[in-house]
Amino acid sequence: MSEKIKIAIDGPAGSGKSTIAKTVADRLDLVYLDTGAMYRAVTLKAIEEDIVKNPEAISSMVKNIILDLKFEDGKTRVFTDGVEVTDKIRTPEVNAHVSPVSIIADVRTRMVELQQSIASDKPVIAEGRDITTVVLPDAEVKIYMDASVETRAKRRMTEFREKKVNITLEEVKKNIEERDKIDSSREISPLSIAPDAEIIDTTDLTIEQVIDKVLEIIKAKKAG
Repeated sequence: MSEKIKIAIDGPAGSGKSTIAKTVADRLDLVYLDTGAMYRAVTLKAIEEDIVKNPEAISSMVKNIILDLKFEDGKTRVFTDGVEVTDKIRTPEVNAHVSPVSIIADVRTRMVELQQSIASDKPVIAEGRDITTVVLPDAEVKIYMDASVETRAKRRMTEFREKKVNITLEEVKKNIEERDKIDSSREISPLSIAPDAEIIDTTDLTIEQVIDKVLEIIKAKKAG
């Protein structure tokens, strides 16, 4: 795909955004922007510096953080200040703290700046919580993906099992519900459905069915 199209996907944790965005990026030769990984990287650094419960310290730290994303072989590799943290950012501890860290004004301002810079001159597909409303409000294609809490918890549980993380389904579900509440009620860039976004409920759909729906939406937008 040669034209500089921008595709924005929003949705709650476990709705399938990352999986779908990666695959569509691959098929249409787009730059894949995993904004959630960026917030996770900031959260991990805050945990490692023992400032995760100190918003002022995090605000100071994030102003100088250097983040780099490399999408290779269907996987986003994440680097913080030159050090790869790809696996470290996907732990239950990071999951538990990423939403509170993400509501800090300076964190969001810095991340949005970086995300808009990455997407400024490339054909891109970006996914996160505020992509259609804040990061890329001018995107040609806007999609909101959702799924039931139970379905999203089971998906997260599968990921944790693959990484041999010891956590119960009930704990995963509780964490998702807490993240939903924080993401939807925060004052700055809350998770919401853009008026012009196409809504896809992935609860009872296979990955390929969701991909087909997304590709159909993109095709329709380009045609009309």
